[in-house]
Amino acid sequence: MHPLALQPALQPALQAPIDRYTHAVLRAATLELVEGEDRRRFPVAVHAGVPGRHVRHVEDPPLSDAGLRADVVLALLRTSAALTPRPLLWLTRPGELSPHDDDLCWLGPAAWAAHALGMPASLVVVTRRGWFDPVSGVRREWRRLRPRPLAART
Repeated sequence: MHPLALQPALQPALQAPIDRYTHAVLRAATLELVEGEDRRRFPVAVHAGVPGRHVRHVEDPPLSDAGLRADVVLALLRTSAALTPRPLLWLTRPGELSPHDDDLCWLGPAAWAAHALGMPASLVVVTRRGWFDPVSGVRREWRRLRPRPLAART
């Protein structure tokens, strides 16, 4: 067997069915974007942690180097590990739930940074319509996302 075949994949992808924790975090990230960003066009941002306890990098102006992106993700993941025991990594951007250039520019650096830290973090893309994993294609889409009533949250 080839030695590379024994190594774990550099970019772990989300697999259906999504566990309850991941679903709740990504729903909250989508809701946070819907409620917090009223501009039609806004810069891409990379987040690490969970909504309410996360760090982010707003790409304005866009970074042109994959090495800089990897350094940014590495710093975000290190910081987020102190904020929450199970940080997730997501990218927010305007547009539809289909792969865009911005997603692909951050995918490799995110995989490298997660692998360097030994974290099972994969990059998930969040838009106002929902979220998707650009590697596996697993997605969740809402027509109209609303916060859950307080009684349903407990």
